[in-house]
Amino acid sequence: MKKLNLPLLWKMFVSFFRIGAFTIGGGYAMLPLIEKEVVDHQKWVREEDIVDVFAISQSVPGVIAINSSIFIGYKISGFAGAVAAALGVILPSFIIILVIAFFLLNINNNVYIQKAFTGVRAGVVGMIALAAVKLAKSAVKDKLGVGLAIAAFIAIVVFDISVILIIIGGGLIGYIIYGRKTK
Repeated sequence: MKKLNLPLLWKMFVSFFRIGAFTIGGGYAMLPLIEKEVVDHQKWVREEDIVDVFAISQSVPGVIAINSSIFIGYKISGFAGAVAAALGVILPSFIIILVIAFFLLNINNNVYIQKAFTGVRAGVVGMIALAAVKLAKSAVKDKLGVGLAIAAFIAIVVFDISVILIIIGGGLIGYIIYGRKTK
């Protein structure tokens, strides 16, 4: 069991609270901010490991941003770190939703609010695209990786194959092909 390091726990909480507070658009929009904070600023996770964190976080049930924060928090400071990071990323949304719910009844049909949300949605698409490009750059290393990425995209978009099957299939193919190369 790791010893409680309250300053580190507070730093994790604040870092993830900032990410949660200033990211609109859900878990995927948070990925570039999580990466920048934990890899570049805090140096809690190595750049080559963040892709694995995101892959694991995506492949288990739940929201990827929360799963990532729990995984990173646990890696840094055990159970207390997982709780601090998870609360940090969850609380801003919870607080914002409560405030919006309180005021939304009065501003729901406001044309300016509707226009603002239209702009926010466009910005979120850009942030998700940035996350996809950054993940692709660090995850796809060779022609086989490019082929698998393209095949997975086509399987999901064109043939509507379950993402779970794609993850399992990609893992098996990677294990078979890359496992043979390392032996």
